[in-house]
Amino acid sequence: MKRSLPLAMLLALGVASAARAANEADYKAAYATAEAASKEAAGLRNQWTVTVSTLAAARKAADGGDFDRATAAAKEAEALAKASIFQATSEKEAWKAMEIR
Repeated sequence: MKRSLPLAMLLALGVASAARAANEADYKAAYATAEAASKEAAGLRNQWTVTVSTLAAARKAADGGDFDRATAAAKEAEALAKASIFQATSEKEAWKAMEIR
């Protein structure tokens, strides 16, 4: 019983912090991370166009003051960029398995 109270308090704090509205600092941090991942994907010559458009949507939402939407779009762009990085690195050697011998 003594251990469950601190655990319940931690869970409540975690839910409360996740439910709060995003602010400009949250957006800027998410956007910077997404932009860095996008640049890495571009360096691998595998930048997806949808990543670029999602970053643009994040910037547009932030310009309009909707930091919740802007942060969500920036996080989506980061996920897309990381997926394109994964694709580039995994296919770097995978094509050899497809080669006719």
